[in-house]
Amino acid sequence: MDTQLIDRMQGFGATIFGEMSALAARTGAINLGQGFPDTDGPTQVLEAARRAIADGRNQYPPARGIPELRAAIAAHQRRFYDLSIDADTQVLVTVGATEAIASAVLALCEPGDEVVTFEPYYDSYAATIALAGAVRRTSPLRFPDFAIDEESLRAAFSDKTRLVLLNTPHNPTGKVFTRAELELIAGLAREHDAIVVTDEVYEHLVFDGGQHVPMATLPGTFDRTITISSGGKTFAATGWKVGWLSGPAELVTACATVKQFLTYVGSGPFQPAIATGLGLPDEVFTSLAHTLQDGRDILTRGLREAGLAVSEPQATYFAIADVSSVGATDALEFCWQLPELVGVVGVPVSVFCDDPELGRTLVRFAFCKRPEVLTEAATRLARLAAPTP
Repeated sequence: MDTQLIDRMQGFGATIFGEMSALAARTGAINLGQGFPDTDGPTQVLEAARRAIADGRNQYPPARGIPELRAAIAAHQRRFYDLSIDADTQVLVTVGATEAIASAVLALCEPGDEVVTFEPYYDSYAATIALAGAVRRTSPLRFPDFAIDEESLRAAFSDKTRLVLLNTPHNPTGKVFTRAELELIAGLAREHDAIVVTDEVYEHLVFDGGQHVPMATLPGTFDRTITISSGGKTFAATGWKVGWLSGPAELVTACATVKQFLTYVGSGPFQPAIATGLGLPDEVFTSLAHTLQDGRDILTRGLREAGLAVSEPQATYFAIADVSSVGATDALEFCWQLPELVGVVGVPVSVFCDDPELGRTLVRFAFCKRPEVLTEAATRLARLAAPTP
């Protein structure tokens, strides 16, 4: 235990993503742990960033984000979801979606307030809720279909519920919440007068003709919903850290008040580049999703050929496999051994769970990699199914 660290952050050490990426670098294994693409995004977006740097857009941008990006975000919401938002009062640009989440939770939660979320969850959720002094209440999504457990979800709400922190499409499971599931969540939020913070960073990376439904589009939900997204995920530029949130002006202003004391501003020359990206034709967004879907198919086929049970992801960068079929009883231990076994790195789902049994034998693998890398990873993983000599 770190005696210098505040009590509510005890137990939060180095992120599993950093640890597994370091393990991959140390062993030379293929890194399917951390979710970053190994190719660049659209040329138009990259060229826009170069122009912005050359044009001297390298100083502090406005606190709420440059006007053209805020306008592009508002136009994006109207174009894809028929949502009308004001670019000046209802949009806030952040240093990635992680800061948007932190800004919302820290701005809206008092110590002791309760936050309902699903587990497994993205790891920053737990840490941010702890930083706010709030209390995490979870409802499980269970392998392989990750459907909502309505009884558990209802039990997670109480008269202390302040926020619902929702992620759809969902990391790490690859689940896309259905309209019916979203309506259930929205109804409980209204019943308990809770605000919904919805993390939609994979909104354009949905497969097999599926549809992402933003929570804010459901009747009667916009006024209590903060919607978060990210250019980094959509345009394969995760290192640029350009995210945003949108919603009712009063809630956005609350988030902006906190955000200014986190990073103040960031990503100056990358903001106009993401604005360019958001205005690209529909076929660009479709192509990005199709490329990832092809990667998903390569990886999931390889995982099945390795003898693993796999949940077919509907979206995102990730697929989850159950490694118990190859004799593993603890995914964390298995992931530390995997580079030596077959030369591949994954991430144990147990680190995203409160219930230690929920992800005990589950491993998340990233498929946002080049086809030849995924093919080689699949070949290596097949060794798991080979009989021991």
